[in-house]
Amino acid sequence: MADGEQKGRRKPSDTAVLITGASGGIGSAIAERFAADGCRVALHYSASAEAVRAAADRCASLGAAQVLTARANVGDKAEVLRMRDELAKAGFVPNVLVNNAGVAHYGMLQDVTEEEWDRVMNINLKGTFLCSQAFMGEMIARRFGRIVNISSVWGLAGASCEVVYSAAKGGINAFTKALAKELALSGVSVNAVAPGAVRTAMLDSLSAEELNDLAEEIPMGRLAEPREIAETVRFLSLPESAYMTGQILSPNGGWVT
Repeated sequence: MADGEQKGRRKPSDTAVLITGASGGIGSAIAERFAADGCRVALHYSASAEAVRAAADRCASLGAAQVLTARANVGDKAEVLRMRDELAKAGFVPNVLVNNAGVAHYGMLQDVTEEEWDRVMNINLKGTFLCSQAFMGEMIARRFGRIVNISSVWGLAGASCEVVYSAAKGGINAFTKALAKELALSGVSVNAVAPGAVRTAMLDSLSAEELNDLAEEIPMGRLAEPREIAETVRFLSLPESAYMTGQILSPNGGWVT
């Protein structure tokens, strides 16, 4: 019987989840959500070794069946392939990939340098492409897999002074829909989560007054908590969510519809 046909028999420890950018607020919350279910988790990071180690410790304490950390520049194919091979040597072959690694950029487009454009595109969009390409082969072979890409509400609506970021996240949305069609018969679903404003370090540059003003723009009157985004990712990763593919789910409190 094919692996994908056994989805009803899956134990939590059968789920091996690679979360890129797991040192940040959303990434670590996603890792901890899977860990709490007893899944196996691999936490990727690029530079924040201390933060990802702390997140890994929390995952272990929550009951994860296995916890690994992996460093790589997701915008570099050689590094992504090295990370894949190192995880495989440790017996970790992900059947859930969460492409969460990303960077923001604020500023008028007329002031954006080519280097800034390349950095945002390489980490957000190229990284999603490289990681998906590197890890989806085993999912296809086993006829079961979940790819969840973390986009943004600005990938749907666009934001002034965040043109580069919006373009990268919009690209992720299109990538998601297209790849979902390619993989639809393989047992691998591809979806994206496009959060609105989330209470993470990404908003640390805003003053308390600015955060309050932002919350007032949102119909629910508050920012999202990282755990709420993690719950959406978990839903899309369930074996029971097999018919959900090519979708962009946007938990944004009614801010953008």
